[in-house]
Amino acid sequence: MLNARLVALAVIALSALVPAAACAAEAETPPRQKWSFAGPFGTFERGQLQRGFKVYREVCQTCHGLTYVAFRNLADPGGPGYSPAQAAAVAAEYKVTDGPNDRGEMFERPGRPVDRFLPLNWKNEAAARTLYNGAVPPDLSVITKARTYERGFPWFVFDMVTQYQEQGPDYMVALLKGYEEPPQGLTLPAGSQYNKYFPGQAIAMPPPLTDGRVEYTDGAPATLDQYAKDVTGFLMWAAEPHMEARKRIGFQVMVFLLVFAGLLYFVKKKIWAGVPETA
Repeated sequence: MLNARLVALAVIALSALVPAAACAAEAETPPRQKWSFAGPFGTFERGQLQRGFKVYREVCQTCHGLTYVAFRNLADPGGPGYSPAQAAAVAAEYKVTDGPNDRGEMFERPGRPVDRFLPLNWKNEAAARTLYNGAVPPDLSVITKARTYERGFPWFVFDMVTQYQEQGPDYMVALLKGYEEPPQGLTLPAGSQYNKYFPGQAIAMPPPLTDGRVEYTDGAPATLDQYAKDVTGFLMWAAEPHMEARKRIGFQVMVFLLVFAGLLYFVKKKIWAGVPETA
């Protein structure tokens, strides 16, 4: 009787694991992209940042905020390349809830450079859960750093040698382009979409980008592939706005350390040159 119960429990456990294993097997590894900011000497492409900012404003900001990014950051060195006046003009296009005033009432005012990018479609988490079936759209300030994937052996060894750290941006591009019709026989939860790169393949966010969704003025192709790369590049800057300065200072420090090590070596040789070696 005991053996029969153990067998039944084993069968139940295996039946529960099989769908999870099958689902995990369906997940695809995001393809590696080429980024201007990759590597120890990488820099942001200003045109890509400005196009990505346009995609974020016209598509993503409806649901997702950038609460760690202020309007004034658009004019910071190493950023999209806007002037302080242009950043202030962008801020003025927004209406920001402020207060309370002298009468204890909240009011709306034009945005200022110190204000931050907030989602346009909801004001608080309770409102978001009402709109999105109990879910709260994540903030995108550091999304390219928070999302990644495992490349496995031996690829992670090569990444250590080449200093490739852009798995997060690779995943974001793949996610934005990974919407497909679900495989035959797969039933998705109500209100979800099939995405072959999303863990579990069932994502609540509908496909946000399609060809021709955003109009570019610099001649760049208005395609899903271009949108995905541009907005990901912008979000990478939002997650690490001082990346260029960090890499520049890091290179200078490495040069200094190499020169300093060389000087220490020759000083050591000079000091100990007249001292005979002991047997």
